[in-house]
Amino acid sequence: MNRHSTQHHIAVIGGGPAGLRAAEVAASAGARVTVFDAKLSVGRKFLIAGKGGLNLTHSDSPGQFASRYTGPDQPVGFWDEVLSEFGPVELRQWAAELGIETFQASSGRVYPTALKAAPLLRRWVERLRALGVGFEMNHRWTSLTPGPPCQLGFSSNLIVAADAVVLALGGASWPHTGSDGSWTRILEGLGIAVRPLVAANCGWECAWPAGMLDAAEGQPLKNVHVRAGDALAVGELLVTRYGLEGGAIYHLGSALRGMPQPAIAIDFKPAHSHAQLVAKMQSVRRDFLNEARVRWKLSAAAHAILARQSWADVDALAREAKHCVIVLSGPRPVAEAISSAGGICWSELDSNLMLRQLPGVFVAGEMIDWEAPTGGYLLQGCFATATRAAHGALASAGVSDSRPL
Repeated sequence: MNRHSTQHHIAVIGGGPAGLRAAEVAASAGARVTVFDAKLSVGRKFLIAGKGGLNLTHSDSPGQFASRYTGPDQPVGFWDEVLSEFGPVELRQWAAELGIETFQASSGRVYPTALKAAPLLRRWVERLRALGVGFEMNHRWTSLTPGPPCQLGFSSNLIVAADAVVLALGGASWPHTGSDGSWTRILEGLGIAVRPLVAANCGWECAWPAGMLDAAEGQPLKNVHVRAGDALAVGELLVTRYGLEGGAIYHLGSALRGMPQPAIAIDFKPAHSHAQLVAKMQSVRRDFLNEARVRWKLSAAAHAILARQSWADVDALAREAKHCVIVLSGPRPVAEAISSAGGICWSELDSNLMLRQLPGVFVAGEMIDWEAPTGGYLLQGCFATATRAAHGALASAGVSDSRPL
């Protein structure tokens, strides 16, 4: 039985940041909005992200920011457009309006001053309730019958009619938060083209030699340059029992997935040339690696990796320190990844992120086939696409929209 009337009703499926943002935009324009989520509360992945300080956005210039978003067949200029509508400046102002101060770190990343997600989420939900947004928790979305109005079915046997729908169910990473990717079967059943969801911003596996992990496991490789083919990442890596984690390898995920045999090349001393490293070892005649650890100031992890073989030649050791190739066997499971790649193909969406085959149904966030590195780009992408999708849903539902938000 339908519990809601259909006049200007917008249903938002998914209570993550993209869904909550879409609900906020739609409710602020006067629509009646209901958020449905399979879990007992909203923002579960958002709260987990907050354990790392909640990197909201980044201070990149507009053009540079837009270039961080990759994926096959993206419309030219799309990210420039949506970030001009709701970009880093607008996101920080939005947080300020919730009473959450933010700061820019030396890395360019932007965080709440409190470095926590819970206060922001709490105030955000309070604002949504004040706007009249309804919350239906513990309702897993199971079906959609195209409209108008659209008919939505849920595992609770609830049937809901809506003038417009915003789908914001996330990707397939961290499924315990609700982002399990099960929505792909529903949309594929409706004829929507969806690329498989795969791990992005994740660790990669490799076979470390016996004994190396005793010295290196859990140790960081800081300020390294890492290459995968022509792609370069600057940052840190962390040696794990199964391979490598860290921002540098996360950034290279797309390039690595495109390689027949994934491998990276690490420059442990990017501030020094090969010749400079050799010059620091001029008086050394033996025990090259241990001397290099001191003279080159190698970290424990770098020393352990270079010690995978013996060195009788300073020149060869310096070459290895500047270009240490590590063959990878594959990415960690998507359930462990910070985010996922793949999703709804861009060809299925119009400029307002409406599914062309399902009029009145819009999509936001990581359901769409884009990816971005960590550093604030993921959350910013969710907010920006949700803002665009919500404005499209308002127009589809017949709600006057002056786009103030």
